[in-house]
Amino acid sequence: MSEVEIPETEKLEGEKSKPFTKRVALVTACYAVCLAITSLGGSNAMKEMLLAQQQASDQWGYYQAKALREHLYQSQRALMENDFFERSPSMRPEIRQRFERLIKKFGEEETRFRNEKKEIEKEARKLENERDLNRSKDPYFDFAEVLLQIAIILASISILAFSKPIFLASLAAAGLGCFLSFNGFFLVFRFPLF
Repeated sequence: MSEVEIPETEKLEGEKSKPFTKRVALVTACYAVCLAITSLGGSNAMKEMLLAQQQASDQWGYYQAKALREHLYQSQRALMENDFFERSPSMRPEIRQRFERLIKKFGEEETRFRNEKKEIEKEARKLENERDLNRSKDPYFDFAEVLLQIAIILASISILAFSKPIFLASLAAAGLGCFLSFNGFFLVFRFPLF
């Protein structure tokens, strides 16, 4: 069985006081802050996406209810008009006026529901655009989180191995992660793979 050498306490204290180790530890803490901000942004984008989807679905349900009411008044008006034209010559004047008032009222209601439906559709489409915007932000946050986690791991390894190239790799991963996180918040660039 091979023997494992346990480092002496004085040696560990010496390693801890090295400037490289302190610098990397400080930078790693900055990575963790960026990761927390990125995680929060991704979580908020997902929540906003789901909320907008739910609200859009509610609006489309409301739209359908208005469309049904519009069609109900439209069919009632059409039936009344047909009945009116068939029976019009033999109607008494007060019944004729009653039919005309009902036909007019059904037409007004049909128009009212058609106009209300347009406003509801506009709101539903606005909510769908909000949902789509947040859905397009989410992958940037996901990839940024992964890269920042990798950067933290690489920085930790660079401390243990006392390796500047590994630390530089962690800086590159963190830089790309921070860029993707920034892009997730502001969508300055849209990459085709995301």
